[in-house]
Amino acid sequence: MRLSILIPAYDEAESLPALLDALRAHAAPFAPYEILVVDDGSTDGTGELLERLAAADPRVGYVRLGRNYGKSAALAVGFARTRGEAVVTMDADLQDDPAELPALLAKLDEGWDLVSGWKKERRDPIDKTLPSKVWNSLLRRVSGLTLHDFNCGLKAYRGEVARGLRLYGDLHRYVPVLAAWQGWRVTELPVRHHARRFGVSKYGARRFLNGILDLFTVTFIHRRGAAPLHLFGRIAFALLAAGLLINLYFAVVWAVTQTLRVRPLLILGLILVVLGFQTASLGLLGELMIHLRGREEEYRIAEEREPRGA
Repeated sequence: MRLSILIPAYDEAESLPALLDALRAHAAPFAPYEILVVDDGSTDGTGELLERLAAADPRVGYVRLGRNYGKSAALAVGFARTRGEAVVTMDADLQDDPAELPALLAKLDEGWDLVSGWKKERRDPIDKTLPSKVWNSLLRRVSGLTLHDFNCGLKAYRGEVARGLRLYGDLHRYVPVLAAWQGWRVTELPVRHHARRFGVSKYGARRFLNGILDLFTVTFIHRRGAAPLHLFGRIAFALLAAGLLINLYFAVVWAVTQTLRVRPLLILGLILVVLGFQTASLGLLGELMIHLRGREEEYRIAEEREPRGA
């Protein structure tokens, strides 16, 4: 399979027919190709529509999730089922332009492993564009990547990059960062962006808090994920050293005066020693989890149909 086009969709029944029509026109030069739509628990008839679309075109397949898990889950399920040498993702709301497909794939052919779209002229209200600019600026500082738009849904991947990503929570926002930290070559390409034609945005204010928490997660996994004991061990060493020094002081006082009174400082020393051992235990548990490789996130699949055509 030369190309896989992956589309996560949540309540986008109005947009999907026009999107698939446009994709067929622009994907034709890259045959054999497949289009895989992951229905993330839609309630507007998207699932029934996909049945009809897949029956009419063997190049179209779909996965219906049992409930709304979120975009990261939809992408993770879809990536695992793609077969293409190249994988292109785009949102189902018609804001991403299928006409950008050739340019994205040409950029991959230049030797890049992931090409992220840059909505240079974004057609969204200011309550989405302004926070996005602030967030992208922060992420550039944290990640070291000089991308303008980390969370654009329109991206092109080499197949092994897409199928090697581990996404959960809301980590889809950090796909370029995760890929770059794994050693893949990442770049961006300005792409056209359109105003939403149907429905409303599915993202609310809570995504910003989730984004901050996920940023801590991504940073921790990258910096210390391979050896959590290195981080927790340093903290434990500092706590134990402070606690033991305090207790040593009271031991000397007891040896000299043969009396020992309970003071707040003595209690603090004992607490620091206990916290030191607990922190070291966290590091050891983290090492054990990494050794066992953890348990992969599981998503309940309600229905699935693979693309059959070339």
